[in-house]
Amino acid sequence: MAEGGCLCGAVRYRVEGPPLNADFCHCRLCQRAAGAPVVAWGAWPADRFAWLQGKPGRFASSAKGERSFCPSCGTSLTSVDPGDRRLVEVTLASLDDPAAFPPEEHIWTASRIRWLELGDELPRHTGPPGSEGESGGP
Repeated sequence: MAEGGCLCGAVRYRVEGPPLNADFCHCRLCQRAAGAPVVAWGAWPADRFAWLQGKPGRFASSAKGERSFCPSCGTSLTSVDPGDRRLVEVTLASLDDPAAFPPEEHIWTASRIRWLELGDELPRHTGPPGSEGESGGP
C-alpha cells in the first residue's frame, strides 16, 4: 500500500499493490497540464485506488482524459478515461515515496521537448504504451 497527495495536503489518496504499468509521458496534454516537459504516471485498477481526504477538482482534457487536481494548490493527481473507468492513472511524483514505483518506459516521445535530454536506457515509444519504439532513444 502507498499513499500520496497534493502539495498543500488538502487532497490525499491511497493505492494498493504495484501499478500495472509505470511510464514517463511526453505528450503535449501532460506537458501543458503539469507545466513540465514530462510526467511520470502509474496505472492502478480502480478497485485498488481510493481518495482518503478532500475532494479533487476535475478537468476533461480530452475525450479520453479526465484529470483530477487539488482545487487549492493545483497539484496534478490522477487521470481516468471517462468511457472506461477501470483504471486510474496516478502522477508518481505525488506519491509520498515517488521512488517506490519507477517508470519502465517513455511514451509519446514524438512530442518530447528537444531541450530535455534523458540519459536512461528505458524503452522509447513514439505513441501510446506498448507501441513500437525507436531503439537508442528519441
